[in-house]
Amino acid sequence: MARILVADDDPAVRGALERALRLEHYAVTTAGDGGEALEAVRDGDFDAMILDVGMPVLDGLTVCRVARAEHLRLPILMLTARTTTSDRVEGLDAGADDYLAKPFALDELLARLRALLRRVEYDASSGDQPTANEGALVVGDLRLDGAARRVWRGEDEIELSKTEFDLLELLVRNSGIVLEHATIYDRIWGYDFGPDSKNLAVYIGYLRRKIERDGLPPLVHTVRGVGYTLRAS
Repeated sequence: MARILVADDDPAVRGALERALRLEHYAVTTAGDGGEALEAVRDGDFDAMILDVGMPVLDGLTVCRVARAEHLRLPILMLTARTTTSDRVEGLDAGADDYLAKPFALDELLARLRALLRRVEYDASSGDQPTANEGALVVGDLRLDGAARRVWRGEDEIELSKTEFDLLELLVRNSGIVLEHATIYDRIWGYDFGPDSKNLAVYIGYLRRKIERDGLPPLVHTVRGVGYTLRAS
């Protein structure tokens, strides 16, 4: 039974999520503010956290940043009423693995949570994952070590969130191949959120800002109407 921490200062939202998750056979712990959430995630062994951005004591972005700084690697699904691209980027920058705008459909939240949990299980058990004896993957001046989950561009190491790393690894392992949107959604999230979803575009944009900064040549290329590919210029 997966253990889920739900952190939201709205008692109605918190209670509704707790009831819905228990009906799906999750073990649920709740927190009503950011300080309580951070204390819980430090002390508990949770499989995932559903984290609201707008909370008292500590906001969700701060909770997420502190958790990542302390190397707490549980998947984080961030909830917020903010819907602009810059708000999404801010959430991803803080270390969230996925981002869902309020108001949301419960079925979509459950699907995203299942996808996050499947990715954790895949990382732990899949025979497709690299071993410590395998060499790093190299495309141009980009080097990715799947076993250590580390990335370099030239001599500079790049810090990536779990989702960013998974996305980059998928692109690197398929270097030169155009991956369709649906394929990427299925491999990374385990769920296709449909043609109106901006999640993939947001992650691609943020990944580009990290690996193509300071005037470095582009590596991630958009194939309009199809998807994305990674190749050295």
